[in-house]
Amino acid sequence: MLIQKLRLQHGWSQQQLAELSGISVRTIQRIERGQPASTESLKSLAAVFEIDFSIIQPESDMNSPSKQGTSNEEILAFEHVRKVKRFYVHLIQYVVVISALAVFNLIQTPHKLWFIWPAFGWGIGILTHAGSVFNFLPFLGADWEKKAVEKRLGRPL
Repeated sequence: MLIQKLRLQHGWSQQQLAELSGISVRTIQRIERGQPASTESLKSLAAVFEIDFSIIQPESDMNSPSKQGTSNEEILAFEHVRKVKRFYVHLIQYVVVISALAVFNLIQTPHKLWFIWPAFGWGIGILTHAGSVFNFLPFLGADWEKKAVEKRLGRPL
C-alpha cells in the first residue's frame, strides 16, 4: 500500500513507475496488492522514490498501518476506489458489447430485436453491481457485511 501511495503522490502510473524502476508492471501490481517483493525490487523502488530502503523493507510488523504510513481510512478509501473502478470497467464492457450486438442484430435481422434480451439481463447485473458499489442496496453494504461476519463468528450484534 505504501508503494501505491508514493506512486500516486508523484502522479505516476504503474507503467511509468515500472519504466523508472526497471521492474515489470506486473510486479508493481503485485507489490501494490500487498504481495511480497524481492529485496532487489524494493531497493529499485526506494531509489526511484528517493527514500531509505528501510522504510519500505518488510518487517514482521510492517502490516500495521502506522508502519506503512497508511491509515485504516486510507486503506478503505483505496478499496472503495478500486470497487468504483471495477464498476466503470464493467459498465464500459456492457456498453461496448451490447452496442456491437445491437449493430450486428440491426444489420442481420432488423425485424427481430433479439439484442434486447442480453441487454436486459446484463443490465440487471450492472444495476446490482452499481447498487453494491454505491450502496443503493442496503443488504449489500458494509453494515450488512459487518453484521453477517459478527453473526457467523457468534458475536452479539
